[in-house]
Amino acid sequence: MSLATSRALRFAVSVAVVAVVSALFAVAFRAALFRAVHVASDADDLVTAMTAAPWWLRLCLPALGGLVAGVLVQRATRGNHGVGAVMEAVALGRVRLSLRSTLVRATATWCAIVTGGSIGREGPLIQVGGAVGKVTGERLGLDPERLRIAIACGCAAGFTAAYNTPFAAVLFVLEIVIGVIVVEAVVPIVVATVIATALTRAVVGAVPLYGERTFALTSAWELLAFALAGAAAALAGLGFVIALHASARAFARLALPWRAGLGGLIAGAIVVGVPEVAGNGYEPLAGVLDGRFALGMVALLLVAKLAATSASVGSGSPGGVFTPILLVGGCAGVLVAAGLERLGVGPLAPAGGYALVGMAAATAATTHAPLMAAVMAFEVSSDYAIVLPLALATAVATAIARALRRDSIYTAELSEPAAWPMRIDGRRGIASDDLDRSG
Repeated sequence: MSLATSRALRFAVSVAVVAVVSALFAVAFRAALFRAVHVASDADDLVTAMTAAPWWLRLCLPALGGLVAGVLVQRATRGNHGVGAVMEAVALGRVRLSLRSTLVRATATWCAIVTGGSIGREGPLIQVGGAVGKVTGERLGLDPERLRIAIACGCAAGFTAAYNTPFAAVLFVLEIVIGVIVVEAVVPIVVATVIATALTRAVVGAVPLYGERTFALTSAWELLAFALAGAAAALAGLGFVIALHASARAFARLALPWRAGLGGLIAGAIVVGVPEVAGNGYEPLAGVLDGRFALGMVALLLVAKLAATSASVGSGSPGGVFTPILLVGGCAGVLVAAGLERLGVGPLAPAGGYALVGMAAATAATTHAPLMAAVMAFEVSSDYAIVLPLALATAVATAIARALRRDSIYTAELSEPAAWPMRIDGRRGIASDDLDRSG
């Protein structure tokens, strides 16, 4: 066997191994969350469990989870973490990812989520995927260029396992992690995504994350309304980022694990009044898309989720913010639709369509990745009719975000490492995300 053939074979094996391991970890992580909630409360999801729990338990559990997460984060100081660190490893070649520390932090995220912390579960899935790519590539003796691609494959596999969105996972890596479309990276990333998606769907099912939906554009003129929804969701998303930043600065004066416990206590106080904000935000977002909430509740969810996630993540509990951002954007989109209807503008598409557009726009504004955001919103709903509004809204949102803030939520980790809330630092212990940051 020639040297070139041997290298190609080892690279192919690494892509397959990374995809399978990343998908299995994601499935196990999600299954463990479900099992723990079901055993402890006989409920099918965290929001239902928190709604049925007494007020004092809603208050104390997130604080306890934050405290435990803070202790674990304090011990996981080796290497860099978060999507920013993965971007360094892939785009800049600075491979300083520690699988052990990443797994410890994933455990911390699990503890924070299962006790009601307002954070996403997608963050550790993406980070573990990248770390698995690094370890696998090193064990198989890949050259530096292919090692970086193996790490990117792990990120894509983790993303698609979290959201069941293979195309968005590929675009997430190409638009955000790598930053450019590199032909040499496209094929292995797509292959890893296909393997991870097929394995995840075989275990948890192939239904889109938020179910199949049917939204309709009433007229071409309604595109203006969707553009307005995109602008409003962009501002909501940027407000979310600013709140995270401010929360991290406030909590930085305290030491771990106490500040993570305090952040959990603040989140718990919010969960007492609004139990829907517990966890990553999947359940209330499904309700917003279905139109199950009154307008006042939608506005309350937006503010409460922003505040609870800022407290949880900004205080040091590691986890994702991707799904919380989706919820904030979805609420903003519904509020815009309701405002237009009260002004006599119409007829408009159902409010769920505006929620979907708001989700995509808030994601585009915070990540500066409009194509990924639009494709992801399409994949989680499986509705082609909403494609034009998604494309327009994400473009508007990204333009607004770039005009108001140079960095995305991820590149800020690299340009402002000392100030960014989710950036890991061995001395300060501030946790890095989502995704889900990313659900």
